[in-house]
Amino acid sequence: MNKYGASDLHLKVGNPPILRVQGRIRYFDADSLDNETIKDMLFEVLDEEQKESFARKQDLDFAYSVPKVGRYRINAFRQRGSVSLAIRRVNHTIPSFEDLHLKVDAMRKIASYRQGLAIVCGVTGSGKSTTLAAMIEYINANRRCHIVTIEDPIEYLYRDKKAFVNQREVGIDVPSFHAALKSVVRQDPDVILIGEMRDQETFETALTAAETGHLVFGTLHSSTVSQTIGRIIDMFPSDRERMLRQSLAFSLVAIVCQKILPSVKEEVGLVPVQEILLTNPTVQKLILEGEDKKIEGIVRGSREEGMQDFNQGLLELLRQGLISEEVALEVSHNAEQLAMNMKGIFLGDDRKIVR
Repeated sequence: MNKYGASDLHLKVGNPPILRVQGRIRYFDADSLDNETIKDMLFEVLDEEQKESFARKQDLDFAYSVPKVGRYRINAFRQRGSVSLAIRRVNHTIPSFEDLHLKVDAMRKIASYRQGLAIVCGVTGSGKSTTLAAMIEYINANRRCHIVTIEDPIEYLYRDKKAFVNQREVGIDVPSFHAALKSVVRQDPDVILIGEMRDQETFETALTAAETGHLVFGTLHSSTVSQTIGRIIDMFPSDRERMLRQSLAFSLVAIVCQKILPSVKEEVGLVPVQEILLTNPTVQKLILEGEDKKIEGIVRGSREEGMQDFNQGLLELLRQGLISEEVALEVSHNAEQLAMNMKGIFLGDDRKIVR
């Protein structure tokens, strides 16, 4: 993987190894793999407990380090009765906001909060874990505090700097995200990183931690800011919506949604585009009133506060020469508007040309 600059490696019976390089699938020039070969490779790196878990669940997530080579996040699963592996390379060095071409001022602002809930969203493979790692490492380097991470599995390994970091892995150090969150507030943390907030119980516990004076980071599988708020509301029974909106309005500090795109610069490889919400009094009011769709306009019109929608993010990547116009138009939620923006035409909410 390292030799070819691949982010992912897939091993599937009947195929040669399959690489993902700069977001594109490439078949390795080698013989097809059989089930015994893949199974032997997997079992060589598993301990007995992991082998038992895989036999029971037929699915396993874990991280594995090869000295002087690299660290990898591995998902083992069964398909058509045979073993398949999806292997992702994790960089030894935790990248900075600048390395990732993120909106630096907004990321630093989020990292500077002393309490509240910040959510990073996107589909699988959109770089959520890497963005959060950059966030935690920035806090680690700049603030004297106690950071606790709850991960499944642990990907990036932090070295204590100004902060000190305790990393807990679900299934090894703690039985579940919820169990870890219930005990974490007794461990005197300042900052808490959760992996994915997969259910009502986990999200509710994270929200409580944010309400009681902690800065909490978590992830969700959603595509846009307004969709994220709707996804959270849908986790809970409808009779709790009013109370949930009150908690969310006063605890949510940021939502960052992102997609990963191929860069035109070979040395960059992949680059994220982000939609960023930073909560302010207007956003709080809209959350309380259930006017989630109107938040999109606030995001679009508040660049001076550090916010941006996806089209604004795409325009910035185009300005920096990091992506092609074809890619930008392909991934935009509003390609017609983006095409106009690329020509220097911008419309206000009343559809009148403002520039």
